[in-house]
Amino acid sequence: MSDQTNSTHKIAFLFPGQGSQSVGMGRDLYENFPEAKRVFDEADAALGFSIRDLCFNGPEEKLKQTEFTQPAILTVSVVAARVLASKGITPQIVAGHSLGEYSAHVVAGTISFADAVRSVHARGQFMQSAVPQGQGTMAAILGLPADRIADLCAQASDEKSAVVAPANLNSPDQTVISGATAAVECAAELCKEAGAKRTVILPVSAPFHCSMMEPAAEKLASTLEAVTLNDPSVPVACNVDARLMQRGTEIRDTLVRQVTGSVRWVEDIELLKREGANLFIEVGPGKVLCGLMRQIDREQKCVNVEDSASLEKTLAALAPQA
Repeated sequence: MSDQTNSTHKIAFLFPGQGSQSVGMGRDLYENFPEAKRVFDEADAALGFSIRDLCFNGPEEKLKQTEFTQPAILTVSVVAARVLASKGITPQIVAGHSLGEYSAHVVAGTISFADAVRSVHARGQFMQSAVPQGQGTMAAILGLPADRIADLCAQASDEKSAVVAPANLNSPDQTVISGATAAVECAAELCKEAGAKRTVILPVSAPFHCSMMEPAAEKLASTLEAVTLNDPSVPVACNVDARLMQRGTEIRDTLVRQVTGSVRWVEDIELLKREGANLFIEVGPGKVLCGLMRQIDREQKCVNVEDSASLEKTLAALAPQA
């Protein structure tokens, strides 16, 4: 099937990040595909606890803790990718949103799944402990241009003598900011006054993708030092520079800088389009990235795979037109 589909489509896999988790994720694929079982077994063995049990049964509160969310989403994303591969569907180019970049590298063969799942478990712990609870937060700003938001963050940062900066450049309509709680609240207020449609303080446990995460970046750097990174088999778009990674030697540095740097998602999608991608598959739990794609470019076809039903729809979308 892949020869037929890949002749008409240049397929990009997109992998979700934190926030896409839900109790029960991955169970349907686990029950229906031996490939899925193998991935969950490998994850449990690598982590030394049952991420499968947490994905299937929760509790939700535990699944929402960063140190568990990250390996859980990675595992379910790799499960979905392996099931797609068993159907002959493989990507020619890949990208992942924040944590999703690790899923992208597993599928591209840059990093082994066992190393990736252990690394993101550690990454979650480092990010969780980098800033004391309550001292940092994030907010989504809707309906204001990213450059205007950046200016207002700088103003709020000066006013409060504290960090606040754009963290996720998700779509032309949505930017997430991150930093010290008082500075984020101030920046959100300034954005509202400047005409933002909405500002929403997010229910996150830490201010990701800003300079307050520096302690986490330093710890992650030493964790990744011990991990073998190969040249990816397909190009991987990186968040922090919005460019394609094709050499294993440069990937460790981008994954470390990603912890404190912005996720330049709009630019990543534009990059994939310039490379000729014309069918985007969100691989893993949820449909967040398909939703962002509609805001970035409504003309692009984006489908998702998280269970048997969505897999069937995606296979139908890939079938050569009679």
